[in-house]
This record gives sequence, structure tokens and C-alpha cells, in this order.
Amino acid sequence: MSMPRQLKSNIYSVGAIDWDRRLFDELIPLPDGTSYNAYLVKGREKTALIDTVDSTMTDVLIENLNQLKIKNIDYVIANHAEQDHSGSLPQILDIYPNAKVVATPKCKDMLMDLLLIPESKFITVDDGNSISLGDKTLEFIHAPWVHWPETMFTYLKEDKILFTCDFLGSHLATSDLFVTDEPVVYEAAKRYYAEIMMPFRTTIKKHLERIKELEIETIAPSHGPIYDKPEFILNAYRDWVSDEVKNEVIIPYISMHGSTKEMVDYLVNALIKRGITVKQFNLSKTDIGKLAIALVDASTIVIGTPTVLTGPHPNVAYAAYLANALRPKLKFASIIGSYGWGGRMVEQLMTMVPNLKVDILEPVVVKGFPKEEDFKALDNLAEKILNKHQEHNIGKKRQKIWQR
Repeated sequence: MSMPRQLKSNIYSVGAIDWDRRLFDELIPLPDGTSYNAYLVKGREKTALIDTVDSTMTDVLIENLNQLKIKNIDYVIANHAEQDHSGSLPQILDIYPNAKVVATPKCKDMLMDLLLIPESKFITVDDGNSISLGDKTLEFIHAPWVHWPETMFTYLKEDKILFTCDFLGSHLATSDLFVTDEPVVYEAAKRYYAEIMMPFRTTIKKHLERIKELEIETIAPSHGPIYDKPEFILNAYRDWVSDEVKNEVIIPYISMHGSTKEMVDYLVNALIKRGITVKQFNLSKTDIGKLAIALVDASTIVIGTPTVLTGPHPNVAYAAYLANALRPKLKFASIIGSYGWGGRMVEQLMTMVPNLKVDILEPVVVKGFPKEEDFKALDNLAEKILNKHQEHNIGKKRQKIWQR
């Protein structure tokens, strides 16, 4: 199925909906599919295609352009070199041989490497450069590290549309052109932020500040529906990238023979009694994307693991590696678990999370099944977490944010 749809006069969505894709980069779960959004802008004198689509859906993009009877494209704006947005570029350049690819210098180099596009096909643009289509002006804003180094945004001045490619997007297959179900889009956008954008939180803050200068009526990302009320997603991002955290503890864990599970269950109840929200994730069953979402604004992580050949369970090691890569704004961390005859599980886990700027609360590691003194130690850990949250005024600050 293909069908171009009009955003505004002479501006069309010509991308593709991928209803069935369930994994991205052979890593990221896509429970709700995704879309590869591309946009056609027809000016009085020239025509621009903003981004293309994944190579698996090239035929959809071409059919959409054919339905609009597009005989000539002057510019293909490459906001980002990643193949889900650039994969169709070689075929588009074959069909429209007069088209020039407009990109940042770094994006040009990457597209030449990734897709073997000849250098003669490119026009490189500096930050703040613009191109006129006659009655429409495209302004280019360099936005490195959201989430690759070559990224840029494209701002359509006359229509006040910001094309952000991956930034502010959501992996969500939907027939809605614009956001209609905000809670559903919020969840998908938060998952997208958690899995892809969170490591670049500091950089994103700067880009959010910069686009404040623009008058934006519409945000058109390259995944998910379009935001015709841009403050919805901008406010969400401002919250996610802020330094404020929730009064929450995240507990990813594995239990092989029940000892660690007993400890997790006890700690969960001890935290709930103290008024702390808990989110636990059995790593043998959980969607890793759900864990990433929980890491966006939690204050504390407690990792639960048995000892496997003197170290942590491999699934726990993977979760620790993921948390380290995502760089969430956690404040505190601890480890609980059990062992049979000995090991270096705690030391090994600590070396896996150097990017987490957290205070380490004393781990609770027990031999065999937990005993009375071990449960007391878990109560002490819960009390320490409560005290740390209270000392840092966690929860109260965040309440003020939402009251603004």
C-alpha cells in the first residue's frame, strides 16, 4: 500500500509504514513496528525530497512520487546518513539523475562510504545555510550527535515546519499522519529516546535550546506520526533530558535457583513500605526496551544476580553493559545476589558501568539462600535508599516541574 498525503500546500508525506518490523539494528525491539518518513516539498521553481526510506521499502517511496506525478527532483536533503533514511537514495538518484544530494560535509563522507554515491552528486551545506525553492526556503541546522555525528535538521521557513529526522521521533506504525493518541505516542517516543537518544542527553539539551529561536508550527520526524502540536514532544524531551529524577528504584535481575528472587521480592516490599515506586525486570523474560524506558528518569538501580563461574549471570552482565551505554541520569546503585562457594560478581559488575555517575550503596551478597541477618541487611539497604532520596529531595523537585 502506498499513498502520498498532504501536510500543507505543496508539502507531502511520501514515506512508508513498516507494520511488521520487530527488530531494529538486530538489537532494538519494535513492538509497534515503525515508519520511514520522507517528505516532498514543491516550490514554485524547484522541488526537494527530504530524506528517503529504508531500502526494503524503496518501491513504496517511488510509487508515492509517481502518484504525485513528480518528473523532476532538484534536491534530495539528507538529514542523516543511517540506512533506514538513506537506503533508497541510490535508486532515487537513478530515477532523478539531475538531483543533487544536500548534506553536511560529514554526512557526504558517510554516504559515499555507506552507499558508494559519487562525490559529484553532493552539495554540502554549512550550519545556517539555506536553499530557495522559489517561494519556499529550506534552512539547514547542523545537529551533531542526535544520534550520529553528521546529523542536521531542515527548517522550512515559510510553513514553519522543522524536519528533524531521527530526533523527536517514535518507532510506531500508524495510519495517522499526525499525532492523535498522545499517550500511545508518548510511550513510543519515550522508548525511542531511551534506546537511541539518551546517551546524548547533554548534547540534546543544547539542540533544544537552539531550536527555541525558531517559530515552529509542525515537527516532522522520520519515524512515527507528525507533531502538529510541537510543545507535546518538546516538553517531553525537556523533562527527559533534565537532571531531575523520580522517586523510583529499578531492579533488573536473574534468579537461577530462587535465592536471588527471594531477595528481590523482599527488597521490593521493603521499598514499597517506604513509599518508593519500584519497577522490577526479570531479565530472562523482559523486553529490554521496557528496561530502557524505566532508566530514563529513575533515581536508583539495584542489580540482582546469582554467581555464575565466579561472575554475574551473563544476562545481568548484558543489562549492566546496556545501562552503561545508555548513560541514564541515575543517582545511586547497588547490587544484591547470592553465591555458592565464592566469586567476584560485585567487582566484575562495577567494572562494567564506568559511565554511570552514581553513588554506590553497600551491596548485599549472601551465601546460599538468604537468612534472617540477610533480610535485615536488605531492610538496611531499603532504608539507605529512602534516606538518599530524601537527602536529595527526589520526588519533591519533580512535583514542582509538573505544577508549572
